[in-house]
Amino acid sequence: MLLDTKHFLEDKGMAWNGKDESLDNMEERGFELHVGDRIVPGVYWTPKGSKAERLVLLGHGGTTHKKADYIMVVAGLLAGKGIATLAIDGPGHGDRTTEDLAKRPERFEQAWTKGGGHDGMLEDWDAALNFIELEKGARPTGWWGLSMGTMMGLPVTAADDRIKAALLGLMGSWGPNGEELMALAPNVSCPVRFLVQWDDEIVPRDACLELFTAIGTSEKTLHGNPGIHTAIPPSEFIDSVNFLDEMLG
Repeated sequence: MLLDTKHFLEDKGMAWNGKDESLDNMEERGFELHVGDRIVPGVYWTPKGSKAERLVLLGHGGTTHKKADYIMVVAGLLAGKGIATLAIDGPGHGDRTTEDLAKRPERFEQAWTKGGGHDGMLEDWDAALNFIELEKGARPTGWWGLSMGTMMGLPVTAADDRIKAALLGLMGSWGPNGEELMALAPNVSCPVRFLVQWDDEIVPRDACLELFTAIGTSEKTLHGNPGIHTAIPPSEFIDSVNFLDEMLG
C-alpha cells in the first residue's frame, strides 16, 4: 500500500502552519515539527518559476532566528539560482523562546542547552529535512551556516550523507559544543568553504583555524577577511551561493 504522506506527517507531529507569504523572487511556507518534547518552527522557501531541484539548509547565528535579515538575503540569492531553502529556529532561539537574546547575549549558552543542546539540535534538523523530503522529494542538498549556524551545520554535515556541500565558518573549538565539533570535524567528507573573520572578537581566530584544520575533507578552502565577527564582506555571501550552486550541480 502506498504511504499516505499527509496522515503519516500528522501522526509524526509535522505540518504546514498556514503562515505563507509571497516575496520578491520566492514563495514562503511555514511549518511546525514536534520532536520529542520540543516544538520546532521552520520556514521553507521555493524560487518562483523554478522546479527547485536542489535544496540548501540555512543555519542562523546565535541570538538571531530563522528569518534573520541575512538569512533572508541568502535565501533570496539561492532562489535566484533556482535553489529551494529551509530554515528552523535553533535551540532556545526565535519562536522557541519569549526572551530577546539579542538584548541578552550572555544567556546564549543557557538558551542553547535548555532548548535541546547538541543532541536535540541534530534530531531537529533530521526531522526538518525528513519532513521536506516526504513533502517535496529528495534532492541534492547543501548547508549554509555561520557562527551558531556552524555549531549546527558541521555536526549535521558530518552525520548526514544527504549533505553534499557546506558553507561553514565563524566558529571553532569553542562554545557549548566545541568538543563535539572537534570530534565530528574529521567525519566531514563533502566539499567545504570555511569563512574566518581575522579580527573576530567573539570566536578566537585560532579556534576557527583549529576547527578548519580538523575538517576531514581534502576539498576545503579557507576564506579570511579583516574585520569583526559580523563584518563579512557582501562578496562572501555572493561567492558562497555560487559555491553551493556549483557543488550541487
